[in-house]
Amino acid sequence: MKRFRPGGVPGFGLALALLLWGCGGEDRDGDPESPAPAESEAWEGDVGEATRVLRPREGTERDWQILREKLTDFWARGLDTIPLGEAVARIGASFVGTPYEPGTLELAGPEGVVVNLEEMDCVTFVENSLAMARFLRRAEPGIVESDLRTRELYRDLLREIRYRRGRVDGYPSRLHYFSDWIRDNQSRGLVREVTRELGGVEDLRAIDYMSAHPEAYRQLANPANLAAIRDAEARLSLEVRYRIPQEEIATWTAWIRNGDIIAVTSNVEGLDVAHTGLAYWRDDHLHLLHAPLVGEAVEVSDLPLAERVLRLESQDGIRVVRPLPGRDPGSRD
Repeated sequence: MKRFRPGGVPGFGLALALLLWGCGGEDRDGDPESPAPAESEAWEGDVGEATRVLRPREGTERDWQILREKLTDFWARGLDTIPLGEAVARIGASFVGTPYEPGTLELAGPEGVVVNLEEMDCVTFVENSLAMARFLRRAEPGIVESDLRTRELYRDLLREIRYRRGRVDGYPSRLHYFSDWIRDNQSRGLVREVTRELGGVEDLRAIDYMSAHPEAYRQLANPANLAAIRDAEARLSLEVRYRIPQEEIATWTAWIRNGDIIAVTSNVEGLDVAHTGLAYWRDDHLHLLHAPLVGEAVEVSDLPLAERVLRLESQDGIRVVRPLPGRDPGSRD
């Protein structure tokens, strides 16, 4: 995969591949940031790639057109009146075919809320599906007539989901580890993890992948960012996590609901979660609705979830997280 090389960070192509292990390491169908100032960065690569990295953080006109069209359709279909998880699943399904693209949050310039509905990685797919479901419950259909209000609310919802305590405060405030994502969003009533209830066993493995591979993240060239990430890793490593072992997933499938967030755990040293997606029931079988692979697109896995995880050597179980309505978003960044 061809990538840009920020000045002062050698081997950035390999580094970004490591950064995106969770999504970019997926095989199809289950076969086996305060960041450095923008002016200090320079990229080498083709014009198409440069256009993506320099993409407007606040989103393009096409992004906002996609949002307005989807929201209008979802309200017409009554998705604001059904259980939140079910709405998340149906919204996620509306993105089937959307191109997968790694590193959609790794744009030039200072850390801030990125809006991108034209392409997604495995985590931003989950975040956008959840944010849209919550948007339907926070506003009335008439809001789409005001571009300003629509944009403000959607960015608020993404910020609340994506950043620690819902506040943008440099690169370390982004919830990089999905265990941190679960912990923080649960503390604010946006999700509830049910892994332990579904037969989860303790997972005591340390989390330190980012600090052990600082060359994989250009923002970790900043010593303050690296120290903050190490602190976050230390806190996460002290907390007991639970996972449903891969061989036990089939036993608990019936208790997993449509639209539950699935975090597939990793057996790579220091890495907690390898991949994310949404639980999706089809023909009485539980599948994974997800953004799986570079060069591919959002899809429903051909194999049932339990069988899919068993086939991937780098994955060893799942965590199950249930979306909740939560509170209204707070102040904006």
